[in-house]
Amino acid sequence: MELRVLNYFLAIAREENITRASQMLHISQPALSRQMMQLEEELGVRLFTRSNHSIVLTEEGLILKRRAQELISLADRTKREFLQKKTELAGEITVGSGEFLSTGALAGLMTEFRKKHPLVQFRIYSGNADNIQDYIGRGHLDLGVIGEPVDIRKYEFVSMPVKECWGILVQKDSGLAQKEEIRPEDLLGTPLITSSRDFHRELADWFGDLYDRMEIAATGNLLYNEAMLVESGMGAALCIRLNCTYGNLRFIPLAPAVESRTALIWKKDSIFSPATAAFIDAAREYLKERPVGKTETFL
Repeated sequence: MELRVLNYFLAIAREENITRASQMLHISQPALSRQMMQLEEELGVRLFTRSNHSIVLTEEGLILKRRAQELISLADRTKREFLQKKTELAGEITVGSGEFLSTGALAGLMTEFRKKHPLVQFRIYSGNADNIQDYIGRGHLDLGVIGEPVDIRKYEFVSMPVKECWGILVQKDSGLAQKEEIRPEDLLGTPLITSSRDFHRELADWFGDLYDRMEIAATGNLLYNEAMLVESGMGAALCIRLNCTYGNLRFIPLAPAVESRTALIWKKDSIFSPATAAFIDAAREYLKERPVGKTETFL
């Protein structure tokens, strides 16, 4: 049983489609199918249940998946240990992130990692959760920071040590700006600018019976653009608190408080470069040592 064949098997298990797996592995579909048939013959079991559209692991396939992950991980770690003894870590790590306070923790992690490995470069992509998950799925990003909950079927993750606080961004001379906190009834009749057409579940619960009476004036995916709409007088932006200021605007938290969490995610069962794999190990250590809490920053 070769590690190369186990990697092929894990790719099929991950993609649940032999055509996509063959494209990702850059080998022909017939050759990949032949390798899997030989693996089944070698083990004397069926590993997959095949259909026209997808491939599902049998019970024996699930057992092999777990063992293969352990073997590949051990082999990869062993290789990295020997490589790191010979040469310094180098290469590019690609990371995506939305606009969060927790991005500050990510920046701290990246800075500490690069102090130890100065030949490593980072490429940062800014986007929303859908963009980031799509790019990770297609191999354009190694990791990403998105809002929880995380789909644990697809991703491994570590939670970020920052709670995101929700509120509204309003003009300083508006009536709402005089309040210290905002309740659902305060927003009746106020055009809202939101990060998506559908509110997060926590926000829908916060609005309660008033949810259907809210007026959505605009949606967007970058707070800076939404803040410009508030500046122009369109309405109030429903958003999380960020570590930045806008001269004519004020952030006011919601009451009862609405908080959310974010996580650093990466695709399950993926084989990473030595630099990315080392960064993931560093992230587990760096982030677990920091207690969860709020970053007290006011606009």
